[in-house]
Amino acid sequence: MRAVGLGEVVEKWGLTNLTPDIDLSDIQLTHAEVNRPALQLAGFYEYFDFERIQLIGNVEFFYIQQLEKHMRLERFEQLFSYSHPDKIPGLVYCRGLLPCEELLEMANKHRVPILMTERSTTDFMGELLRWLKVKLAPMIRIHGVLVDVFGEGVLIVGESGIGKSEAALELIKRGHRLVTDDAVDIRKVSEDTLVGSAPEMIKHFVELRGIGIIDVKMLYGVGSVKDTQTIDMVIKLEEWDKTKEYDRLGMQDNYIEYLDNKVVCYELPVRPGRNLAVIVETAAMNHRQKKMGYNAAEELHHRFQENMNSGN
Repeated sequence: MRAVGLGEVVEKWGLTNLTPDIDLSDIQLTHAEVNRPALQLAGFYEYFDFERIQLIGNVEFFYIQQLEKHMRLERFEQLFSYSHPDKIPGLVYCRGLLPCEELLEMANKHRVPILMTERSTTDFMGELLRWLKVKLAPMIRIHGVLVDVFGEGVLIVGESGIGKSEAALELIKRGHRLVTDDAVDIRKVSEDTLVGSAPEMIKHFVELRGIGIIDVKMLYGVGSVKDTQTIDMVIKLEEWDKTKEYDRLGMQDNYIEYLDNKVVCYELPVRPGRNLAVIVETAAMNHRQKKMGYNAAEELHHRFQENMNSGN
């Protein structure tokens, strides 16, 4: 099961730790969801998702404030001790709201971190959810190159030495952006969306046989790289095989699956003299055009049908 440390959440979102004596390094988030414990603070614990990080906004804060002090502390005692020895991973106060000293003492006793952000509850919850979805999404690592071409995420795969990195470099020179070379981390962030990124160790680097390692960001500037990109299409490079029948019309799309998500895949034969960068650009534009409702192959087929019918 994938996990992200609570300390990383604090660092990413600039949260204030109101319980600095609690060690955050051992606290892991394993669910890409959050919870607002309004019902729990009212005493209802059926279906309580205690594994999620808990957010306190205006509703929860002012509800608990109108309770008598002993009842308020009793409700938090119940929240902090729920499902012992497991416990909630942390409580985040939004909108700059601050808990009372008695609550902080109770949190320290139960070793439940109390954090605070100045952001509005809705804004923080939405951004945190999107970030957790990516961080905790199922992931695989494959051999390939991922490039942003006209806003389309193009994953280039093929055997080692086929020319993936060279094609990517030519695309970068033509104004497109590199996400990763050689290894692609693919995360399934939804049933329809795959997001690719670079392993941290090789981010912005490209390997060119005969030259070595180059740093794309340093050579071509920050506009030539991108951290993440949805994977919209796959181009599979392969050696030209004159005995093989390649698709010349594109009437039907072929697909490849990653993490049970299907992605359109084009097989592109490689031979001397073919400008791979131009072909990849054209494939990306054609794919985008299809998503906008226009299919050139279908239009040609329609014209042939009209011509045949008019001839009759």
